[in-house]
Amino acid sequence: MKAIRRLTVRPVLPDPLRPLSDLARNLRWSWHPETRDLFQSVDPECWTASGHDPVRLLGTVRPARLAELAEDRSFLRRLTAAADDLDHYMTGDRWYQAQPGRLPAAVAYFSPEFGITAALPQYSGGLGILAGDHLKAASDLGVPLVGVGLLYRHGYFRQSLSRDGWQQEHYPVLDPHELPLAPLKEADGTPAHVALALPGGRELRARVWLAQVGRVPLLLLDSDVEENDPGERGVTDRLYGGGSEHRLLQEMLLGIGGVRAVRTYCRLTGHAAPEVFHTNEGHAGFLGLERIAELCDEGLEFGAALEAVRAGTVFTTHTPVPAGIDRFDRELVARHFGPDSELPRIDVERVLRLGMETYPGGEPNLFNMAVMGLRLAQRANGVSLLHGGVSRGMFAGLWPGFDADEVPITSVTNGVHAPTWVAPEVFRLGARQIGVQRAEDALAVGGSDRWDSVADIPDQDIWELRRTLRAQLVDEVRERLRASWRQRGAGAAELGWIDDVLDPDVLTIGFARRVPSYKRLTLMLRDRERLTELLLHPERPVQIVVAGKAHPADDGGKRLVQELVRFADDPRVRHRIVFLPDYGMAMAQKLYPGCDIWLNNPLRPLEACGTSGMKAALNGCLNLSVLDGWWDEWYQPDFGWAIPTADGIGTDPDRRDAMEANALYDLLEQRITPRFYERGASGLPDRWLEMVRRTLSLLGPKVLAGRMVREYVERLYTPAAEAHRAMDRDSARGLAEWKARVRAAWPGVSVDHVETSAATASAELGTTLVLRVRVKLGDLAPEDVEVQAVSGRVDSEDRITDAAKVPLKPVGGPDLEGRWAYEGPLALDRTGPFGYTVRVLPAHRLLASGVETGLVAVPSGDLVAAGGPVMR
Repeated sequence: MKAIRRLTVRPVLPDPLRPLSDLARNLRWSWHPETRDLFQSVDPECWTASGHDPVRLLGTVRPARLAELAEDRSFLRRLTAAADDLDHYMTGDRWYQAQPGRLPAAVAYFSPEFGITAALPQYSGGLGILAGDHLKAASDLGVPLVGVGLLYRHGYFRQSLSRDGWQQEHYPVLDPHELPLAPLKEADGTPAHVALALPGGRELRARVWLAQVGRVPLLLLDSDVEENDPGERGVTDRLYGGGSEHRLLQEMLLGIGGVRAVRTYCRLTGHAAPEVFHTNEGHAGFLGLERIAELCDEGLEFGAALEAVRAGTVFTTHTPVPAGIDRFDRELVARHFGPDSELPRIDVERVLRLGMETYPGGEPNLFNMAVMGLRLAQRANGVSLLHGGVSRGMFAGLWPGFDADEVPITSVTNGVHAPTWVAPEVFRLGARQIGVQRAEDALAVGGSDRWDSVADIPDQDIWELRRTLRAQLVDEVRERLRASWRQRGAGAAELGWIDDVLDPDVLTIGFARRVPSYKRLTLMLRDRERLTELLLHPERPVQIVVAGKAHPADDGGKRLVQELVRFADDPRVRHRIVFLPDYGMAMAQKLYPGCDIWLNNPLRPLEACGTSGMKAALNGCLNLSVLDGWWDEWYQPDFGWAIPTADGIGTDPDRRDAMEANALYDLLEQRITPRFYERGASGLPDRWLEMVRRTLSLLGPKVLAGRMVREYVERLYTPAAEAHRAMDRDSARGLAEWKARVRAAWPGVSVDHVETSAATASAELGTTLVLRVRVKLGDLAPEDVEVQAVSGRVDSEDRITDAAKVPLKPVGGPDLEGRWAYEGPLALDRTGPFGYTVRVLPAHRLLASGVETGLVAVPSGDLVAAGGPVMR
């Protein structure tokens, strides 16, 4: 019989065990081994059955066992120590509190998904895992962050396989009361809510749930409340599900409702109000509109409110392709804003202008969430050095007249939260060298360029560790594979072969990620016979563990999964290559440490960063990857191997795949497998172990989320907070009025005359020329602009590369024709072809850069021809 109603019955803990509840409700347990060990000792069988979830554990353990533990002095001492440790962690000063200067009082971090732990399945892939690692690292560093997201009642889908290898999706219902969450409550004890106005007088209400991620509160909005109609109740049903209007409502709730939730949380708890708002990808971009509306309600005009909001906003883009950005029909957005919908005080045309693709090549009737995110943020970044460059090119249309390398999008390369992803065995080996506290600080806070202590670990210890981790992965794979085949309909009698799947002494390759086409799940299958020979080599075999989910609507991705599964089902090779369904955090934490090689072969440059290889590297796994994302930035032969790419213009996609697959096979056959199986005088693979050692000591400190968050604090959050403080009401009004005046007057700005003291078309290195310029400023004054000399080497088409910019000084004017004279030095500091130009940019003390307004005046074509020689 089916129950007509479901409710959660919570256990009553004996008084001595009450701290267990606090430990279970703070997700720090997910990266704190001592706390996890404590919960395991409560009841090892229940711990395994609960999926290592303390909340579920405490709901299933027998009352008699709890009574027994309440009398167990040894257990109570461990419980007291764990509770005291958490209290010290939550209240003590950390890295952030020791920094000089006036750092942000608080930062609000918005993301559509968060991967904190498998016990809170609110993530689908890299974006969510990155967001979770960001929160954990901020907690470890003491950064006063507040996370904001949505609570999806079905989370992301669970994956299984049909008998013929086709992906099946399942959406289990999540009960918030059974998750490590607590409802945010008003002072009178009622649940805290936020509400959005919808067209036709309807309303979308959402309850606010709180997940405590160490020191960081994470607010999750849930629309499945009785006050909503059925349609509105389903807004937060699935992550990345539904049609356009469904997604738009999710993103309005995340952005607009999220700001309201932050305000409610700060009101109820006394938490400092955020000075900086960080938009993690465009999904949360509407947060800027809500903040503008707040200021308009306080009497500020829209333009001034826009400037005030921009000053304190950071936008991070994660996609290297336009197709990865949410775009909505203009009319759909217009219907959800305006007089009878949300934000009625703001003219809907102003809302639309923030997101419209009003640049060459843009779609004039589409509202682009990333474009809005960039227009609402004074500071923006990509997530690797290469991705920053790709983003500058992709969004260059927003800053016409500027070279792509000047587009104001910087980069902060992603990192991973080492305490989450480093295997306990790896941590213990490090702690044995330098002590537990120093090892914890090295992984969580970072700060050093090298981990030199790794050099002191004996080769034998490293090799034994690698084999232990490989053996654990073999056990995990067999268990998961058996469960998968049972789901596919196999009987126990036909699964005896699984006992021989994988070998703890064979070179193990891992490949696990989402399955869009650009990640090329099946590139390894390009030459199946060659792959088979690698798998079955009599002296140097390899084995491969593959996992990944295709989006439910992506039949192309599902076909790739099926193709891989069918190959792995072949009795000839199934003991050497496996596909594990339902890839998630719990599987990943076993997979990364157990692999010797982490494979990544996307189409370059479509991997914005890619952090799975970072997690593998922290466990002593070597990377084998296309030079894309973070690997392009930090690759060294000491750390692994780079797969040569054929990404030149005009390369046929099929031929490109063939060439890169061939390069992958060559590396495995000729360089990787010989090095793994080659033994030195000690009987160990000395050259392989040296690469493992250098990966840990030199690459390890770079890939930490602690390093990443410190960069955000120093390079983005603190400047944004300073700009926010400088943007008081009068300053915001002044800047908005100045921008309007400059835009109106800019057609009257021109460069009229350029000359230098050079008499010939060549000069010696070290020469300094005098550059004289006359510019028309129209209705503007010299203090409104900066006149720059731009110089550097030139290519065959006289384009300046690696440009140096030097401001010129006004020396007179205006003359009778209204022209102002500027002058300055032009240093010939590079040999070879050398060129220069001049330009005029708006200048104001509150701009983050001269490029910010997108306005520039340069010499006309005729003037360029007569403006002076190009030095060759």
